[in-house]
Amino acid sequence: MAKNTSNLQIDSARLWGTIHDTAKFGATPKGGVRRLTLGPEDKQVRDWFRTACEAAGCEVHIDALGSMFGIRRGRDMSKAPIGLGSHLDTQPTGGKYDGILGTLAALEVVRTLNDAGIETETPLCIVNWTNEEGSRFQPAMMASAAYAGDFTTDDILSRTDAEGVSVGQALDSIGYRGAEPVGQIKLSSFVELHIEQGPILEAENKTIGVVDHGQGIIWYNGTMTGFASHAGSTPMPLRRDALATFSEVVLAVEKLARDHGPNAVGTIGEVVVANPSRNVIAGDLTFTMEFRSSDEATLAKLDRALHPVVAEIAARRKVAIDLDTLWRKEPTHFNADVIKAVETATNMLGYSNRRVTSGAGHDACNMNGVMPTAMIFVPCKDGVSHNELEDATQPDCTAGANVLLHTVLSLAGVAQ
Repeated sequence: MAKNTSNLQIDSARLWGTIHDTAKFGATPKGGVRRLTLGPEDKQVRDWFRTACEAAGCEVHIDALGSMFGIRRGRDMSKAPIGLGSHLDTQPTGGKYDGILGTLAALEVVRTLNDAGIETETPLCIVNWTNEEGSRFQPAMMASAAYAGDFTTDDILSRTDAEGVSVGQALDSIGYRGAEPVGQIKLSSFVELHIEQGPILEAENKTIGVVDHGQGIIWYNGTMTGFASHAGSTPMPLRRDALATFSEVVLAVEKLARDHGPNAVGTIGEVVVANPSRNVIAGDLTFTMEFRSSDEATLAKLDRALHPVVAEIAARRKVAIDLDTLWRKEPTHFNADVIKAVETATNMLGYSNRRVTSGAGHDACNMNGVMPTAMIFVPCKDGVSHNELEDATQPDCTAGANVLLHTVLSLAGVAQ
């Protein structure tokens, strides 16, 4: 006879303890975490996670891009496992919860099932995806994208960071280039728990966000080529100032996003002026740009509108502007059955909830293209993320992990 699992709860103190234990790997003075993909701190947390998964009875596999798969056996091993997890890397000024909450909650689900002596019908697989953040190597979510077939393994291995170190070299340097081909571990579905990274749940005093959509994203790399000249002796009408031109482009991106709102955002997150000097007019610079929307038509309109606006600014300013589309991900519409499983688990547990759209990209968005997928959100303080001040409460993290547990149980089934 199958065990009654309706009252099963994760160990809140144990989950909270692992969150703070792993925050030591790359800890910053302001209470955040700097754990860049495939750096020494990433190796530390990977080693910890691998040991923890093996201690929980999982068989750990590592693929050619360093993604980690901890398989907990089910009664029927002919079935593809249900995946649950997220990522361990952070932004340069990251927090304790972004990504790692999902991987640690997945570990806690397995530990809870072990403690209760529960065997699932379908195997489970804890996943840590390599380079979700995209802060060291681009694009973001590259390992899950390769798993989904959007990139080849060789393409991703050849990507380099700002110092010219390739993904392949970085994997070798920390010993995490696995022997298994990307995609060899087949999953039947995927569920990811994450902090919201936005203000809606906290503002509405909701504990759980049932994520039904994810925003599409377009990333651009840009260069501007003006003419460097003396700041004191070059008359204003004769200047070809790359930085002044850039300022117009920044405001144009902001205006395009506002004009196509409310379901649109646009951001320029990086700019590097070549050979900057106080008394030299900026000649050359590089920058990054992105648009996001959960509506395909809006995303396409933003892309179409951008290029003539930039061309007009370039011609008027006599500065060459080149835009390269680095990455494009269409909006995600998560699987209705998995969404229903999340919603049912949430309601059964009595947590206040609402449907939400993810403003950030996640590995689950890539997985949704090749298998049934959904996400669970919990609030974060003031909606702040990608910042050392990122914060979440123990009760909310516990609630999210409990929803993950019961969602997975409903999908995997309890062995008879």
